[in-house]
Amino acid sequence: MEKDGLLEKRIRELASRADARGCPAFTDFLNLNEQNIVFDTIQKFSFVKGETFGGYEGAERRIAALIPRDLSWDCSGNDASSGAVLPSGVFWPIHCIHIVPRMPKFAEKLSHRDFLGALMHLGFERSVLGDIAVTDAEAYLFCLSRFSELICTELTQVRHTQVVCTLCDPEGFTFTPPTETVRGSIASVRLDTVMALGFGMSRSSLLSLIEGGSVFVNGKLITSNAYTLKECDIVSARGLGRFRYIGTGGQTRKGRTFAEIERFV
Repeated sequence: MEKDGLLEKRIRELASRADARGCPAFTDFLNLNEQNIVFDTIQKFSFVKGETFGGYEGAERRIAALIPRDLSWDCSGNDASSGAVLPSGVFWPIHCIHIVPRMPKFAEKLSHRDFLGALMHLGFERSVLGDIAVTDAEAYLFCLSRFSELICTELTQVRHTQVVCTLCDPEGFTFTPPTETVRGSIASVRLDTVMALGFGMSRSSLLSLIEGGSVFVNGKLITSNAYTLKECDIVSARGLGRFRYIGTGGQTRKGRTFAEIERFV
């Protein structure tokens, strides 16, 4: 709660700065809970609006832009060749780094955890790093633009694999994370019931997680285990992962409903 209070104070400072200077002010990268705090705080102000972006459509970790409401933001005077992306008329300070093995033939199979661990070991805080999209032994890292050159210089090894980092143009970048299908029967489409199926846990063990503010549906914090899910809702649980609720179809002899879930792996 103390951390949340500090973030709210920071948002107030950025809102005042954006209003005083007449130009957008940006946060660092935020997780889903922090993004909710940003929007809850911005609703208290009449002079700024907020947008979030993480470098590509579907990004989970995002930075927030606080934009004066009377500002008609024109990014045409900015240098797009810097690698930042320009959706919604805002020049976002985000760069994309392509990380590849120096010798692909001898590269290990690297995971998201491996790439993130290497970056944290070098001293980069999580707040300067966005999503890391991993495809085979390669990865695309989104980061704050002011840190991209340093990351390209310092990140030379992930686990035992030597890597090369280069800035790349994120325009048109798409990423479909690997998934697995989970099917089973549920008593209802309540949040705790579907999560029990999706994560293979008991409903009682999930209650504290939900009430503790660690569960999000489509990026919105949900603290009621009785929340009703709709088809294609994406559920994220801190420490457990996330899944997409596909829907239901048919019933068992005991009146339970068959459900299908797409779990991100």
